[in-house]
Amino acid sequence: MTAALIRAAQHSQRARLTRRTVLGAGLAGMGAAALAACAPPSPPTGLGATGPTLPEDRSETEKTIKWANWTAYLDMDDDDKGYPSLEAFSKKTGIKASYFEEIEDNDSYYNKIAPQLRAGQSIDRDIFTFTDWMALRVIRDQLCQPLDLIQMRNASNLLEALKEVTFDPGRRYSLTWQSGFAGIGYDKSKVGRELKSIEDLWAPDLKGRVTALSEFRDTVGLMMLAQGVDIGKDFTKEQFEAGVGEVDKRVKDGSIRKIKGNSYIEDLKSGNAVAGIVWSGDLFILRAETNNPNWEFVIPESGGTLWSDNMMIPITSTHRQNAMTLMDYYYEPKVAAEVAAWVNYVCPVEGAQDEMEKIDPELAKSPFIFPSDDYIEKHNIQGFRALEPQEDADFSAIWQKVLGN
Repeated sequence: MTAALIRAAQHSQRARLTRRTVLGAGLAGMGAAALAACAPPSPPTGLGATGPTLPEDRSETEKTIKWANWTAYLDMDDDDKGYPSLEAFSKKTGIKASYFEEIEDNDSYYNKIAPQLRAGQSIDRDIFTFTDWMALRVIRDQLCQPLDLIQMRNASNLLEALKEVTFDPGRRYSLTWQSGFAGIGYDKSKVGRELKSIEDLWAPDLKGRVTALSEFRDTVGLMMLAQGVDIGKDFTKEQFEAGVGEVDKRVKDGSIRKIKGNSYIEDLKSGNAVAGIVWSGDLFILRAETNNPNWEFVIPESGGTLWSDNMMIPITSTHRQNAMTLMDYYYEPKVAAEVAAWVNYVCPVEGAQDEMEKIDPELAKSPFIFPSDDYIEKHNIQGFRALEPQEDADFSAIWQKVLGN
């Protein structure tokens, strides 16, 4: 190992140790069969048979790649704010990797870039990361490039339950980046008691100090679960509207301070919010960044939601081979474990749990990283059911009224 790689490894180790000092012990073992339950419907028959012409791939002469992702979603060095695993990738391959934490939520990012992609214009990104239901839209609209899995030897490490998903049969266009849960997050030292249910968030002393997610499949999904709806099955429009109505009520009565995308975590950091509907991994990041072990993530008594995000290559990228090289790198079990030790989201890579044993045996048992099927069933964790295109449009319009758009 070169001196540069040793330094990168040392940076990565410092980042992991810093986070592990404030992470609690895990509970369960490996299991991911339920991850496929929230997949959207299949793309239109015949998609990709005569897809758009791909741009010239300049990967041989332009050793560069630009990756758009969500915040708090890659291992970070606490000292220089660099990304150890990404720096190690660049050292290993000679490909200069630039990383952009710029995705606030699926809709806003998609609406920003889709017009350019449809017009064949560069968005100056070679990888973007979308949740399953939006990945379906990207594939359906032919705004991404196919993967050459034969060249990606590590891609076979994708968990068996995720290899065949209805929104991307055969994984021709996507590879799972991470999966995770939505539930309740709160600062125990400021709330002063346990929060166990969605109803607990509406206590008078928390008024105006609660945040919620702009992804309706999570925020409305949790409301519907609290109302006794099985969100993984054929619920009605009226049941969805009832869930939205509860959110709207709590916005209007001042209980919910703000509904935000990824930036909701800033309200928790600043103290403007002390509780909210959050994504699982973010609360563990929050513990480390604020040096506050009192941040707690819980699955509500009525159940939580489950989702996956996927790496994809924009249709206008001219660095397709570089992008596939990076995706493949993150499917090395050792690298996947290093990322999971930092982000604390559900890891999609077979063999990563064994590697995690070498990093931190307690994290190797965490249900937030390696959940068992029993854990998911016991806590009623569900994927929001697939929506047909017209339903998606109708439900989105209903939700936008709550967001004020």
